[in-house]
Amino acid sequence: MNARILTLLSAVAMTLPVAAFAQDTITGDTVGPADAPNKLVFRMTSDGPRNNDPVLAEGYSKLFNAFVANHAGWQVELQMMSGDISQEQARMLEQAKSGNAPDCAAVDSFVLPLFKKSGVLQSFSPYFKKEEIDQLFPFIREGVTGADGQIYAWWWSTDLRVLYRNTEIIPDAPETWDDTKKAALASVEKGMEGILFNGGRYEGTTFDWLANFWGQGGKLVDDAGKPVFGEGENREKFVKAVNYYRDLVESGAAPKRVATIGNYDDFNAAAAAGTSALFVGGNWQYSQLKTVLEPEELAKWTFSRLPGPTKDERSTGTGGWTVAAFSKDPAKVEMCANLAREIYMGPANELQEQLPTRADFYSTYKIFSSDANKAFGEALKVGQARPGAPVYPEISNQIQIMMGKVLTGAETTDAAVDEAFKAATAAFGRL
Repeated sequence: MNARILTLLSAVAMTLPVAAFAQDTITGDTVGPADAPNKLVFRMTSDGPRNNDPVLAEGYSKLFNAFVANHAGWQVELQMMSGDISQEQARMLEQAKSGNAPDCAAVDSFVLPLFKKSGVLQSFSPYFKKEEIDQLFPFIREGVTGADGQIYAWWWSTDLRVLYRNTEIIPDAPETWDDTKKAALASVEKGMEGILFNGGRYEGTTFDWLANFWGQGGKLVDDAGKPVFGEGENREKFVKAVNYYRDLVESGAAPKRVATIGNYDDFNAAAAAGTSALFVGGNWQYSQLKTVLEPEELAKWTFSRLPGPTKDERSTGTGGWTVAAFSKDPAKVEMCANLAREIYMGPANELQEQLPTRADFYSTYKIFSSDANKAFGEALKVGQARPGAPVYPEISNQIQIMMGKVLTGAETTDAAVDEAFKAATAAFGRL
């Protein structure tokens, strides 16, 4: 276990009664005593005690044990989501509409507008101070606020996409699409498989690629939330960005298998195996590379801002996770808010090095003042969140379908883009 995690866990331990750590109260899928009179059902991602990384799993176990120790009479039941986040979120929304959702859950920021519009979330406003809310980045604050001005979730982590490279193979950071293609082809000549990126049926495929569209000033939807990416100048920019990825595959700068990739872990594995020297990934992968690479290999890797058609036309996607309450029981809503505050707002950011959504945390937590995190902070200045429009999930779905057609050469770019736009527009009409 590294020193940072040990320090964090020690700090948590010091805030609790000694008895709280006398034994691990996590048994199976529950945290807390079996005879607790109150239970909170929390549906979660791998950001918890069931994380595949044993260090993170231990860290989260300590945090959850500390949480139940601080809230006598409560037990937390953990429900794990599968890796198919889009499907999981859609299922949870339907459960919420029918009154069968968990008490509390992780809601992906890109579908939060759908949950807010459906009226299934409970207000967190009574449980967070104005000073805390004011510290949220503007796009975060806007994302969690409803039309009535109430806070309906706590968006605790954010992220962004960058371009990772092995400096031994690619010394200079590519700043443009042309630079990227040349660098990828140079790596192929040295026995690598070229640049890797998500291209399968996966939300990451859409979000990672969108920076190429946004960097040109492209808009997915208008102020009313209606799709506009297939019209006029937006369509030109959209097609141009799609053709960038298409050309990477057709030129051999990217392997054909990108059309099936839908998991960031593939990129870490490729880096560890030495089969790729260039990939589009998330900021969180920098800390993961520290785990999968030997120190001498890690020293060869760095990251830079995502390239654009020109070095001045650049953007990056900013996403992240929220915690929200579905239960109508005031005690459970408050407990859900407490969970967001005590486990995720700060401690989990530090544990996983997931970028905080509060500006003050970048000075509060030493880890976020590192050179790497300072660089991520700078990149966030040109970042863009997915539009808070209910039609966005269907736009993303159609982009994923479109990308599959384009990257495999099954259809021309123009035809695939027009089909995606037609389907997204039809979905908007059904809302």
